[in-house]
Amino acid sequence: MEKDYVEELVMRSDGISYEIRESVYREMCHGITVSNYAREVAKELGKEGDFLKDIEIAGLLHDIGKIRLNKYLEGTYVTKLIVERITYVRQHTFYSKEILEEKGYKKEICDAVFHHHENCDGSGYPYGIFAKDIPEMAKILRVCDVFTALSSDRPYRSAFDKQMALEMMIDEISSYDMESFLAFQRFYHSDRFKDFEPLNIKINDTQKEHLKRFMDEVESA
Repeated sequence: MEKDYVEELVMRSDGISYEIRESVYREMCHGITVSNYAREVAKELGKEGDFLKDIEIAGLLHDIGKIRLNKYLEGTYVTKLIVERITYVRQHTFYSKEILEEKGYKKEICDAVFHHHENCDGSGYPYGIFAKDIPEMAKILRVCDVFTALSSDRPYRSAFDKQMALEMMIDEISSYDMESFLAFQRFYHSDRFKDFEPLNIKINDTQKEHLKRFMDEVESA
């Protein structure tokens, strides 16, 4: 199974706690799913070439900044989700961009990662900008990230049914870029969607190469 590759990669690092190891494993699997979804949605939008490769990498690494938060959050349970913790977690977009800039990633990838929590109606973060100012790749990542989060088990709740997740997103449709959301729906209803579900996780050579960035960050934290 492809998930065995991720588990083996995480297990190579010595001296990290079980809690951190589980967190890194979860973020890597989440990143792979978002990466796969984002690439397929971009194809639905007629994108090709460098755009597909860039969004694949951006999707994979969009939450890598959370690795730098692990030491702060270790041992903090869901029942203690106080304002300070939520505010701190929101800093992960700054850390993600910083890490990728340090590693020499393209500006387009760094910007997409930095803005993947922005909403088209201005209600997102880190800057609360509106649709016209949000990078195109970030708009696609936003849709794929939210769907993946809703339809996956989280430490504080079980996964929502996929159709329920989609309906929940429709209820908040003003948050999303309409073209990206409709493209995601086309992908969701296509025959190939099942090939990229988390249980059938697919990892290509490009993703394997960049997954190592997670472990680089763990070892340097």
